[in-house]
Amino acid sequence: MGRGETRLKLRPQILSGGEIAMGPGKAALLDAIAQTGSISAAGRLLGMSYRRTWLLVDTMNRCWAEPLVSTATGGKQGGGARVTEFGMAVRADYAAWEERLAAASVATGPLLARLRDEPLPTHHGPTR
Repeated sequence: MGRGETRLKLRPQILSGGEIAMGPGKAALLDAIAQTGSISAAGRLLGMSYRRTWLLVDTMNRCWAEPLVSTATGGKQGGGARVTEFGMAVRADYAAWEERLAAASVATGPLLARLRDEPLPTHHGPTR
C-alpha cells in the first residue's frame, strides 16, 4: 500500500443492545429499498439472499423507536416495501454522521504518516 492510498478504515455502527441498529450495510439496504420499492428486489440489487435481507429489515425495525421500513403483502396489486418518513430521517442523520466522520479522519494525517507501509517481519523468540 503506497502512501497515497487510504490507510484508515471506519465502519460507523449504531448499536441497540447487542444488535447493530445501523451501519453501512443497513444504510445501503435502506437506499436500495427506497430505489426499488421491494425488499426482495433490494436484496437482489445488493447480492443478498432474501432471508438475509428480511433479517436486516427486521433488526432495523426492532431497534428504532419507529419502523424504518413498512411492507405491504402481495396479491393482485403486488406487494412492496417503502422506507418510512422516520426511516428516511434516520438514514439522512446517519449519512450526515458519516460525512462528519470522514471529515474528522483527515486529522489522522500526522498519525498515519508515522505508520509503516507494511509491518516488520515477526520475531520469534527473545532478541539479544
